[in-house]
Amino acid sequence: MGERVFVEEETPLKPHFVLIHGVSGGSWCWYKLKSMMYNSGYMVTCIDLKGAGIDPSDPNTILSFDEYNKPLLDFLSSLPHNQKVILVGHSAGGLSVTQATYKFSNKISLVIYVAATMLKNGFLTEQDTKDGVPDLSEYGDAYNLEFGLGDNHPPTSAIVKKELQRKIIYQMTPSEDYTLASMLLRPGPISALQNARFPEGDECIQKVPRVYIKTMYDKVLKPEQQDKMIAKWPPSHVYVLESDHSPNFSSPFALFGLFVKVATSIGCS
Repeated sequence: MGERVFVEEETPLKPHFVLIHGVSGGSWCWYKLKSMMYNSGYMVTCIDLKGAGIDPSDPNTILSFDEYNKPLLDFLSSLPHNQKVILVGHSAGGLSVTQATYKFSNKISLVIYVAATMLKNGFLTEQDTKDGVPDLSEYGDAYNLEFGLGDNHPPTSAIVKKELQRKIIYQMTPSEDYTLASMLLRPGPISALQNARFPEGDECIQKVPRVYIKTMYDKVLKPEQQDKMIAKWPPSHVYVLESDHSPNFSSPFALFGLFVKVATSIGCS
């Protein structure tokens, strides 16, 4: 009798999620989601963009969007050619993942926008700005601004005033997470963000699936703004969370469930 040979079937790897924070945030914003996903067997990478999180750069010196987004682009560039990731962008991180999709569509299997600025070409028009930039005018003078190029130039960085952060960004967030955020938020390089424009051909970006996770009680990127961006550049699916602007803190279990659901729906489970 011939010798019996057992062939071990290769277990497919779970997808690799890359999580991108919004303005003033950092990779720390994802600590809850990263723990849940890691414990469930997913690969998770959280990136600090330039001048954010523990990156030592002064945000007032970051004037181009390419420079701000360089850590994400460098990471994608370093991936093996046969490896794909799921990109997640929160808030202004939507601009980062859109640019990355233009440049590395062959390395991205899915893009998830979470309460995010989803503009196909960035801030090309006045309407893009109206749809994608938070309007906090109802709160009066809501920002602390810094003028790295001098007082006679536009501001180079901004952060929501500490006394307004809870009311505007974290109204449904547990107190311990709000406390953490209030200690770690940094001024964001708004000069760089305002220069986010992607007037490139749409062939590559259109072939990457996109989903949008809408936040119903968002006071930063209001639901009607999210609806306008969704209507202008429709994703394949829209999901809704009863959350403030920060579901990574206020609704982490529901957000994690949606991440798994959408990954499964495109065969990335």
